[in-house]
Amino acid sequence: MKQISIVHRPTGTLLAEGPLGWAITPFEGNLYIRRKYLRTEAFKPNFIPGLCPYKFLYVWLDLRLPDTPSVKNLGWLYWLPNPLLPFIWFRVAVPRHHAELEVTRSEEHTSELQSH
Repeated sequence: MKQISIVHRPTGTLLAEGPLGWAITPFEGNLYIRRKYLRTEAFKPNFIPGLCPYKFLYVWLDLRLPDTPSVKNLGWLYWLPNPLLPFIWFRVAVPRHHAELEVTRSEEHTSELQSH
């Protein structure tokens, strides 16, 4: 199973980590993260609304880490999402190729115990 880690480059802060798929979903060059796999509570709404014609209404999120300047509009959250796209519902989304983010993939190997 492939694992994804998302780190804030300037501070080395782990923002999210989890399996690729329903936990962290890639879509249109962005990553949609279930709350369970967020490793920080530093994403805060700045109350600037946005509208996507087919994903519907969202709010921009700033990354506010202690002792560092805020990163404006680093993420977003669909608060009135398209019901046909459940993988975006109420998830923090970030751009996969943002200069302040480091996204890494790794393989997680599970070993099975075999009895003889």
